[in-house]
Amino acid sequence: MTALSARQEKILHFLRDFLEEKGYPPTIRDIQIACQVSSTSVVDYNLKILEREGYLRRQAEVSRGIALPAGLRQNPLKVPVVGQIAAGKPIPVPAPDTWDITAGAETVAVSRELTGGRDGVYALRVKGWSMVDACISDGDLVLMQPAAVVENGEMAAVWLKAEAEVTLKKVYHEKGRVRLQPANSQMPPLYTRPSNVEIQGRVIAVIRRLI
Repeated sequence: MTALSARQEKILHFLRDFLEEKGYPPTIRDIQIACQVSSTSVVDYNLKILEREGYLRRQAEVSRGIALPAGLRQNPLKVPVVGQIAAGKPIPVPAPDTWDITAGAETVAVSRELTGGRDGVYALRVKGWSMVDACISDGDLVLMQPAAVVENGEMAAVWLKAEAEVTLKKVYHEKGRVRLQPANSQMPPLYTRPSNVEIQGRVIAVIRRLI
């Protein structure tokens, strides 16, 4: 799924509330009036994006042919976007004890199914292309579960203490060292001491940038 625009979120909220109250879906005209959209063609354009990204289903040539997947019939969770993480060369970020996950000014709406009922989920915006072979591109959002330990091969946000930098990589614990492996065949792994590594969280989902 992708992050939604403010208009698309408004339409999705209206669809959810209308279905809950009426028991049947609204027409495109209903959506236009309620969401204060300039025309039905603009509504249709946004519905096509929502359908393409899996937020709803539509039945062609049916006036009220809109349905929401089961996991999206409840109001979505607002997950805080707490900062940026490098998928490439590590970039400086504030020390981990200064992160305030509850105070992020930016949020992203996600289905409850996407978080799997996990507590403390937060999002980071990806900078760089080192995880492109794992379908994570520059500008995407990764949903993170707070974790201090990950298994070999899991993708994690890794704080490098000596460098005071954070990076997004697959983590492998090897004899006497930690290998931080990019998912990009053109980029080499990064090796460091176990004492230099602090795991900040594991990746649980990716939200693609809407082009």
